[in-house]
Amino acid sequence: MKKILIVCGNGLGSSFIVEMNVKKIIEELNIDAEVSHTDLTSSKTETADLYLGSTDIVSSLDDGIRTVAGLKNLLDQNEIKEAILNNL
Repeated sequence: MKKILIVCGNGLGSSFIVEMNVKKIIEELNIDAEVSHTDLTSSKTETADLYLGSTDIVSSLDDGIRTVAGLKNLLDQNEIKEAILNNL
């Protein structure tokens, strides 16, 4: 099972909305993945197969080891779907 971690500055509203959209998309794509959301600081100590969030937030997680996908529009389901398909 894959793990997708949704990251935002505070780990509250926007990451929760993205988490709900990601869950819907992975169900449609029949991808077996656990999805959760957190704040940027906490995400640095968590392990995931994909870190997903706004481009400006997740860029600080891109260390060449983590798989990070930045979103320009957190509400664009097509962009989220592309990020998942291209990075999982």
